[in-house]
Amino acid sequence: MPDDSHEQNGHENVPSRQRRRFEGISSRAYEHPADRSALVALRKLSGFDTVFKALSGLLPERSLRLLFLSDSVRVSDQQFAHLNDMLRDACYILDLEKVPPMYVNQDPQPNAMCIGLDEPIIVVTTGLVELLDEEEMRAVIGHEVGHALSGHSVYRTILLFLTSLALKVAWIPLGNLAIMAIVTALREWFRKSELSADRAGLLVGQDVQASMRGLMKIAGGNHLHEMNVDAFLAQAEEYEAGGDLRDSVLKILNVLPRSHPFTTVRAAELKKWAESRDYQRIMDGHYARRSEDKDTSVTDSFRESATHYTSSVKNSKDPLMKLVSDIAGGAGDLGGRVRRGFGGFGGGNGGGTATDAGPGQGGGTDTAQEDRPRDDE
Repeated sequence: MPDDSHEQNGHENVPSRQRRRFEGISSRAYEHPADRSALVALRKLSGFDTVFKALSGLLPERSLRLLFLSDSVRVSDQQFAHLNDMLRDACYILDLEKVPPMYVNQDPQPNAMCIGLDEPIIVVTTGLVELLDEEEMRAVIGHEVGHALSGHSVYRTILLFLTSLALKVAWIPLGNLAIMAIVTALREWFRKSELSADRAGLLVGQDVQASMRGLMKIAGGNHLHEMNVDAFLAQAEEYEAGGDLRDSVLKILNVLPRSHPFTTVRAAELKKWAESRDYQRIMDGHYARRSEDKDTSVTDSFRESATHYTSSVKNSKDPLMKLVSDIAGGAGDLGGRVRRGFGGFGGGNGGGTATDAGPGQGGGTDTAQEDRPRDDE
């Protein structure tokens, strides 16, 4: 670890405590396999950057930049100086050459996002700033810097544009369906990119408990004395393993409109990664370097992603995933297992099924919230 004092773009930055720096780290080091394979493939496309720069005139990026510049507070040495220190420190730790501009926007909803095509910008809300302590906020800012390093801001901006476009052409049946198919695929990728950015936040903060607390506060508010990390993680276990096939279907329907995984799931995934050999190797200084990105194999990345999904299905406790795993393994009595899994769905107690399904649709609020830009740390 170098000295605590360092220069970043002409600004002195002094971290509040000793943290390891990852010089030349590639975003591939912390990216979720599904996120990594998509990004590697996109980076290999000839002319990809040129195409999206040409599209920039159609996207709302310039409007958003002007909006935040005119109606938010830009973080600097003079404004929100403590956040500015955290931002520069996060860029130093992840070795991001240019510190992206960051704005604080008046909004009681705890939220943060990283958007932009040519240059990413980071926005955090006052609700988030007021909710989190210093170490929790470091993890959030590291999360957003991780998005910038991975290039997620480009695809996030495109997702916002396409979501807006889908609403405008909703009256055209086929046009709307085509755009929504792309939006649905982008959301699935973006949910995985959020898991990647959570890992980047942990690499910056280097305090897994602070990362857990931050996610827990985003879910339950500023009542830390009323909450418990272990109990919060137990919720994720219950969510994954509980219920029958009806609940598995409802989980899929609830998550489809979202650009983010559910908060308990994010916490459980991050804890699992923090306990993995991959995380420890990075902390020991063994990680993929940016200088090697150009030599990365698309085929190997997709193979790794496929292996990850196969392993996830095999080890999942979700009833539907267990059924899929059994089908792949040639399990017998498939019809009987499906009937038992749905608990007699379609039989004489069909009314009970409809009643049970009602509370499961609670994701409707989240669906409405997805219509506006958000990143929820």
